[in-house]
Amino acid sequence: MIIHSTDHNRWCKVLESKWYENMFKIYSDIIKYSNQFYDQKNFSIAALPITTTSISSPMGLGSDSLPVKINLLGQETYLADSMQFLLEYTLRFNQNGVYYIMPSFRGEDSDERHLSQFYHSEVEIKGGLDDIIQLAEEYIQYITSFIIEKDYYHSLNVPLAYFNEIKKIIHLDHFPRIHFKDAIDLLKYECPAGIEIRDGLITINSEGEKHLIKKYDGVVWLTHLEHKSVPFYQQYDPDDHKYALAADLLIGMGETLGCGERADYHSVQKSLMDHQVSSDHYEWYINMKKQYPLQTSGFGMGIERYIAWLTGNYDIRNIPVVYRDKNVKIEP
Repeated sequence: MIIHSTDHNRWCKVLESKWYENMFKIYSDIIKYSNQFYDQKNFSIAALPITTTSISSPMGLGSDSLPVKINLLGQETYLADSMQFLLEYTLRFNQNGVYYIMPSFRGEDSDERHLSQFYHSEVEIKGGLDDIIQLAEEYIQYITSFIIEKDYYHSLNVPLAYFNEIKKIIHLDHFPRIHFKDAIDLLKYECPAGIEIRDGLITINSEGEKHLIKKYDGVVWLTHLEHKSVPFYQQYDPDDHKYALAADLLIGMGETLGCGERADYHSVQKSLMDHQVSSDHYEWYINMKKQYPLQTSGFGMGIERYIAWLTGNYDIRNIPVVYRDKNVKIEP
């Protein structure tokens, strides 16, 4: 069923695979129903480039990704790890909301949870953390409700118990939430191996995420992450600056969607210093917040991780129809 990236004539085997025919249909329907969902809310599709000088996950405190630098016609730039900053920018044209689904590029090695190139569903709205959490829940419930009714989905032979768990999740009024500090306290007693210290910061690893997912029957928001563990553009929790107005949605293999309220003009300058990130490539972003202030929030969902949750196949290297790996030459 699954064809590895190093297989000879992978492209031919993919065309003969029912699994990848179904993956193609899932990708297509995710885009179709995403457009339908946002169109009903009068959101705009943001048509954006895939290169940027302002990467959203620079290598500073709280970053877990490597930017991909390229030379494009003699100019050094980056392939987009996310175009969230430009969503914030284009939101000023339509304050109902803006979104896109497009490739994102990361420099770290691929593994069962990470891809060098993946599809990203991102959105930005006017409002705060609770607003974006509500939108994310509506979005996942909406697109999932259509896909799990498709004949091709049922041909994947998803176990009945797992399928029923997905149906239960998409009918919840609200997904459960747990504050990061409470999650740490819980894991200290129930799953101490799920906690790690990285760069002096306490973090919850994949084992800890899986424990929380199981405890909350398949889905939970991990909210108010430590500010230094998230990218610099997230707003500080006004009640305690140790934490951010940010949250990760844990489903399937773990973190599948991340969201947050964006730092305002004064906070973003403080955050850049706290995260030890140079402001050189972010002057326009800082000035936008000064000259065109707007409280915004947004989320980014990894499409392959979402499909992994839908199908119960937790190695996302098995999902892309057209696969890319920084260490392997792959055709087509």
